[in-house]
Amino acid sequence: MIEWWHAILFGIVEGVTEFLPISSTGHLTLVEGILGFDVADPSVTAFTAIIQVGAMVAAIIYFWSDIVRFATAWFRGLRIAEHRQDPDYRMGWAIIVGFAITAVIALVFKDLVEGPLRSLWAVVAGLLGWSVVMLAADRLAKVVRDEHSITWRDGAVLGLVQAISLVPGVSRSGATIAGGLFRGLDRVSATRMSFFLGVPTLIASGAFQAVTEAGNIGAPGGVGWAATALGTVVSGVVAYASIAWLLKFVTSHDFTAFIIYRVLLAGVIITVLLTGVIPAV
Repeated sequence: MIEWWHAILFGIVEGVTEFLPISSTGHLTLVEGILGFDVADPSVTAFTAIIQVGAMVAAIIYFWSDIVRFATAWFRGLRIAEHRQDPDYRMGWAIIVGFAITAVIALVFKDLVEGPLRSLWAVVAGLLGWSVVMLAADRLAKVVRDEHSITWRDGAVLGLVQAISLVPGVSRSGATIAGGLFRGLDRVSATRMSFFLGVPTLIASGAFQAVTEAGNIGAPGGVGWAATALGTVVSGVVAYASIAWLLKFVTSHDFTAFIIYRVLLAGVIITVLLTGVIPAV
């Protein structure tokens, strides 16, 4: 049974890690395992997905003016051909296409993601494997474009890349930011695109879990809706601060610190697994 302080702790972990390229799922899985929760329990899995909605609401609030601008330009472009060269119209299509691709892949591989890939060994593989990709993107990608150049093709590529983050440990933001860098976007534009693409993706994921797993959340011995609501609110408050910090950070720093942290975290997980402190699943 998740107590109120568990919900607050998980909300803080989710809020801090959701938008940083260090894997929120990996952190939550590790913390849940250390505290003795069965990470394969459908109720715990649903809780982990649903509290992400709080972080997404924070992103909506933070980027509200951008979201309204994209939506307005997109609807205007649908009606009037001459407005289809507006960068905001193209951004609207990029977000829609990217989200659609990720959603289809997520539905196809839902059972795999919520089953075997919940293992902490999968988290380790995701952390280490994608750290190599992030390092390559950070060092080798050529920055030649900004946010105004983004098109539906970028959205399609980033939607595919975002789907890779279904593997715990990869990190949704880490995947899309690296993908954006490889597409030639500067760090700020790649990070902002990660946020824009993440809003519909994770809200859809949380809503889907809330509908399909409602019985598990509220069942006797389940997480409970009170704890889920508390964790969601806390994650939203903390995530808002995390967004502001990350956008300021990437204006003058590369992603080296995050890559080092990911490797160290993988080392911690390997240690607790090999010493039997927590089970892999």
